Amino acid sequence: MAFVGKQLRSLIREDNTLELSLVEVEMPEPGPNEVVVRVEAAPLNPSDLALLLGPADISTARQSGTPEYPLVHFDIPAGFMKLVAARVGQPLPVGNEGAGVVVAAGSSDAAQALLDKTVGLVGGEMYAQYRCVDASTCMALPAGTSASEGASCFVNPMTVLAMIETMRAEGHKALVHTAAASNLGQMLNLACLEDGIELVNIVRKPEQEEILRKLGARYICNSTADTFFQDLTSALTETGATVAFDATGGGKLASHILTCMETAAAQSMSEYNRYGSDVYKQVYIYGALDRNPTVLSRNFGFCWGVNGWLVMSALQKLGMQKTVEMRTRVAAGLKTTFASHYSNEISLAEALSMQAIAVYSKQATGEKFLIKP
Repeated sequence: MAFVGKQLRSLIREDNTLELSLVEVEMPEPGPNEVVVRVEAAPLNPSDLALLLGPADISTARQSGTPEYPLVHFDIPAGFMKLVAARVGQPLPVGNEGAGVVVAAGSSDAAQALLDKTVGLVGGEMYAQYRCVDASTCMALPAGTSASEGASCFVNPMTVLAMIETMRAEGHKALVHTAAASNLGQMLNLACLEDGIELVNIVRKPEQEEILRKLGARYICNSTADTFFQDLTSALTETGATVAFDATGGGKLASHILTCMETAAAQSMSEYNRYGSDVYKQVYIYGALDRNPTVLSRNFGFCWGVNGWLVMSALQKLGMQKTVEMRTRVAAGLKTTFASHYSNEISLAEALSMQAIAVYSKQATGEKFLIKP
């Protein structure tokens, strides 16, 4: 049986525009270890927006096409075209993860075992009605778990656990997280509470502080408060946190974190050292909520590092055995620790509406969209 369904694609054109469209795609017959999944739910994560919208100027959005097959065009500032030159002329499918029902399977035991099962999966191209993938990319969801509950089974949960395992592997004992009231941040709080790990949360608004307090968070620092540096230094002194995961990326926040880490470390120095403390301090940038340049003011000694961090690279370093253990923990906690909460559920066509784009492009806390193909 041939499965034909809609797929969302993002195309950058030579005329400095980005186009979003829906096209019909026929699934191939699954290979021996492949399955065809009828996608029933796929989250719209910040990591998806980089491919979906790229450097487009959202204020220039204009819609055409038909209700079933809408088209959306955006202008791209000329200065940003060089950043996406490699994808000009290529209509790229979007969507990192999702969940659905396996409707066809190849001949291998692993593939056949998934037939008719509800699975979570990762592998891209998930903003579609059908997806053909290798069986190894699928996670059979526990009985009673819906596709909506399992749609976010990889990106946020595995990022949370990879952050914790990275902290452990590098010898840190506590960690700092920015954009801490996000869906991912809430999961990280619950996972750290389960594991007895001290976590310092950085937020921007009082209502975000309240979200975390209700989850039992102990250390919450508001970066817009007059007492931010004092509050953060105090939290770092109490927890001993020397590694941070920053979703912001641009601006001075990474620098502020390193400065406060150095201030906390210097409190235990027995004598002055012009090179600063010998405590190593690390900030990993894993997001780009702020697209401005990352600015570092060198007032935090010489024992420090600022690096990019990707969950897939981190998992490769941790190894297959640890990754399998993490996936097992995620599956068991999809309704508790790793539960995702959505503010809006939309169809593929609605994902290309002006109203939806205006909201999800802002990446605001508490505004997480679930696409129901």
